[in-house]
Amino acid sequence: MTFSQAVKTCFSKFLSFSGRASRSEYWFFFLFIVLWNALAGLIDWQLFTQVVETEADGVKSITATSSQPVQSLVGLIVFFPHLAVAWRRMQDTGRSGFYALFPILLMVGAGLVFVFGIGIASSFAPGGTLDRLLTGTTVFVMIPTMIVLIVSPLLVLWWLTRPSQPGTNQYGPNPYEVQS
Repeated sequence: MTFSQAVKTCFSKFLSFSGRASRSEYWFFFLFIVLWNALAGLIDWQLFTQVVETEADGVKSITATSSQPVQSLVGLIVFFPHLAVAWRRMQDTGRSGFYALFPILLMVGAGLVFVFGIGIASSFAPGGTLDRLLTGTTVFVMIPTMIVLIVSPLLVLWWLTRPSQPGTNQYGPNPYEVQS
């Protein structure tokens, strides 16, 4: 599959979570996303960056800020096609497409543990024994959670690089063996 074929396929199947996607289809579309994000970043930098000069205590500082509207728009446009092709790519390796969501689900879970752990702790008398216990427990749970959050995208990346499962699997025929 060529670069342009991969991009066309991914946009035409932007809500198709069934079937399988070859490695070239996924990685060419990923390259397309990286290139368009870089271009959008350049456009944002040139057109939407505000430079503010401030002076405090005799020290001048320059701050550049941007709301990055073009990159946000590109991200919205490619979100579902990228999710769909990653889902199909996982199925091509013989895994459920849900594994593509693994890092996102872990981030949401870690955020909930952090918010509710600290929230429950702060609802008790500040500085009390129970407050310290719940805060300590939350921190203790967050350490392995952060390790898993670092490892999980690498695991998903490794799964996405695996070769196609030979023959037909439960998700459909091998995309390399399908004749167009």
